[in-house]
Amino acid sequence: MLEILFTAITSFIVVSVAMPVVIYIADRKKLYDVPDERKLHTHAIASLGGVGIFLGFMFSCMLVLDIQNNPEFKYFLSAAFMIFFIGLKDDLVLISATKKFIAQIIVAAIIIHLGGIRIESFHGIFGIDSVDASIGVPLSYITIILIINAYNLIDGIDGLSGSLGLMFSLLLGTYFYFSGMYTYAAFAYSFSTALLGFLIFNYHPAKIFMGDSGSLLVGMVASILVLKFINVASSPTAVIPITSAVAIGISLLIIPLADTIRVFTVRMFNRRSPFSPDRNHVHHLLLDRGLGHSTVTLICVSANILIIMLTYWFRFLGDAILITSLFALCFAVMGYLHFTLPVRRMVINRRFIINRTLQQQQMKTRSIVIDLNTKEELQVEQR
Repeated sequence: MLEILFTAITSFIVVSVAMPVVIYIADRKKLYDVPDERKLHTHAIASLGGVGIFLGFMFSCMLVLDIQNNPEFKYFLSAAFMIFFIGLKDDLVLISATKKFIAQIIVAAIIIHLGGIRIESFHGIFGIDSVDASIGVPLSYITIILIINAYNLIDGIDGLSGSLGLMFSLLLGTYFYFSGMYTYAAFAYSFSTALLGFLIFNYHPAKIFMGDSGSLLVGMVASILVLKFINVASSPTAVIPITSAVAIGISLLIIPLADTIRVFTVRMFNRRSPFSPDRNHVHHLLLDRGLGHSTVTLICVSANILIIMLTYWFRFLGDAILITSLFALCFAVMGYLHFTLPVRRMVINRRFIINRTLQQQQMKTRSIVIDLNTKEELQVEQR
C-alpha cells in the first residue's frame, strides 16, 4: 500500500512541478496551439501538457514498478515512449494522419505481441467463448487503435479528456488493488495522479492543453488497463470476478468510444475521410447550446459515471444486452443533440499579426463571428 501511495504522490509532484516549467518554455519559444476556424479557444495557448504528464508518469513507473516480476510492463513503457514522441512531433511540427496511424499500429503490436494484452475470448457474448488468434489478434489491433483515437478526438475542450482519463484510471486502479494486482494498481494510480496534476492547469480557462502527446498516451493506457480488466474480471478464478465484465469495461470508456464511432460513421457516410476534422463531436454539440467548457466537461464525466453505475447494477442481463443498450442509449442522446441543435455560429481568427517591440512579441487577432446557416458575418472583433 505504501509503495502504491508513494508512486501516486511522486507522479503528482513531478507533474505539478514540471507543468509551470513547460508553460514557461512554451511561452518563451512561442510553441502555441494557434486557433483556427475549427478550434474553440480564441487566443494562442501552449499544447505541450502531455510532456508534464509523461514525465511524471514515466518517472514514478520506472522508480517503483516491479518490472522483474511483471516483465510485460517494460513493453508497456516502451509503447508509451513511442506514442508520446509521435504525439509530441505532431504537436510541434504536424504530421500526416497516415504516419500517426502507422505509429499506432506499431504501438498496438508491442502491446499485443510483447505485452500479452489481447482479446482471447468473447466471454460468452452471442454464445462465443474462446476465439482463434486469427480473429482475436486483428480484433485486438482494431480495439486498441480505436481507443487511442477516441481519447485523442475527445480532447476538444478544457479538462474533458483528462477528467475522463482520471475517472477510468482511478476505478481500474482500485479494482486491481483489491484484486491483489499491485503492479497494475500502481501503474493506474500513477497515471491518475499525473492527470490530476495536469488538470490543475487545464481546467477552464486553461493555461495549457495536453496536445496529442497527452491524449494519445491517455488512450494507450486506457486500452491496456481495460483489456486487462476484462480478461481478469471475466475469469472464474479471479479474486473479484465480475459478471458482464466486458460491458462494464466498455462502459468505462463509453463517452469517447460512442462519440468516435458516431463521428467516423457520419464522415464516411458523407464520403469524407474518418480523420477529417469537423465540429460534430458531442462536446461541440453541447457547447453550441450555450454551455461553458467546465459545464460540458462535468456533464460528460457525470454521464459516463452514471452509465458505469447502471451497467454494474444491471450486470445480470449479460454482456450482449448491456453492450447493445449502452451504444443505443449514447447514439440516441447524441443524435437528439445533433438534430435539435440551435443556430450554430463559428468564430474564425482570420489573421495573426506579430509585432516585435522592445524584444517582446505581441499577438493580435481579427475575429469574425459567422452564422453557419446564413453565412453572414455578424460581428468583427479586433484584438
